[in-house]
Amino acid sequence: MKIHKEGFRVIPLMAVLTGGLYALLYWLIPFFIVQLMLALVGFIFLALVVRFFRDPEVATPGRDGVIYAPAEGKVVVIEKTYEGEYHKEDRIQISIFMSPFNVHVNRSPIKGVVDFFKYHPGKFLVAWHPKSSTNNERTSVVFKTANDVTILMRQIAGTVARRIAFYPKVGDEVTQGASVGFIRFGSRVDLFLPLDAQIKVKIGDLTKGGETEIAALS
Repeated sequence: MKIHKEGFRVIPLMAVLTGGLYALLYWLIPFFIVQLMLALVGFIFLALVVRFFRDPEVATPGRDGVIYAPAEGKVVVIEKTYEGEYHKEDRIQISIFMSPFNVHVNRSPIKGVVDFFKYHPGKFLVAWHPKSSTNNERTSVVFKTANDVTILMRQIAGTVARRIAFYPKVGDEVTQGASVGFIRFGSRVDLFLPLDAQIKVKIGDLTKGGETEIAALS
């Protein structure tokens, strides 16, 4: 299993902390059955941490005019809304909630160029809260296609998320489905699409980053 680079520092740190705590409790509680249970709990915890940072290989079909899911999770919002940061017009908002058990790699929904990026400090409301899109810590990223179609992707921190990473710079070219960011631990990604986009998902659908078709451009 490939591990994302965001886990290279966290996983060893968690291993040291878990090992230290286990050694302390092992010394304080000299009962074999309790020591065995503590070892099991520590192993499960570390396994979950490692699993969180998994970075699976994705084979995005790469079809022009198709918008792919930027994240693995559950579709929780599909609605027309006013996007006032970049487009300043009505757009179709599609939001994908990522639980701590989902892959947290964020992927480019289209092939194009990073046209805009901005980081916003903010609150840490639960990621499915209606105001998390505008009140939470977040980044706003705009991708532009060769046909000058622009799509805004917003990475939103949740209650326990404390790091949002986006790697490309403004002006960088990105391929469809490429890994462009990461959020930990539990979060949400919004897409703001043109009103004439043909939506291919519904509320409650489960998505896979770089594989699930979200919409088609007219």
